[in-house]
Amino acid sequence: MKGKPIEMTEKTARQWLSERGVSVKEIGELVLYLQHSYHANLQLDECVANVERVLSKREVQNAILTGIQLDILSEKGLLEQPLQSIIETDEGLYGVDEILALSIVNVYGSIGFTNYGFIDKQKPGILKRLNDKTTGECHTFLDDIVGAIAAAASSRLAHRSENTE
Repeated sequence: MKGKPIEMTEKTARQWLSERGVSVKEIGELVLYLQHSYHANLQLDECVANVERVLSKREVQNAILTGIQLDILSEKGLLEQPLQSIIETDEGLYGVDEILALSIVNVYGSIGFTNYGFIDKQKPGILKRLNDKTTGECHTFLDDIVGAIAAAASSRLAHRSENTE
């Protein structure tokens, strides 16, 4: 983000993603995964640029901060029951993690819903690692947030490509 100071919320959101082992490049790779068959010459740097734009949105930053904080509190066993067990095990019928992710998907229109649903089922790249329950880490919210960021960046890319044709 050249020439623009990053506010504390954005800086913290980016820092927390990094501390949880998620890079902007890895999210860009998910965008490439979602969009490569629709854009013949799509390059990773263009995907990363779209991820950067998504990360600059305040509502995205708020979702990142909220979700990661809940994952961390769950790892430390600091949530009250039954919420502790629900988040700790990523219980299938919980759904709040997906609802938080959908707030990100909405940023660039309804096409993000299909991108998100597809990538959430496929779990490619970084999503496979984040969904691994054997690591002792809790990523109940983070895997959905990362998928939603990729879906929103894919939507942004699709909208921008449509406007240039």
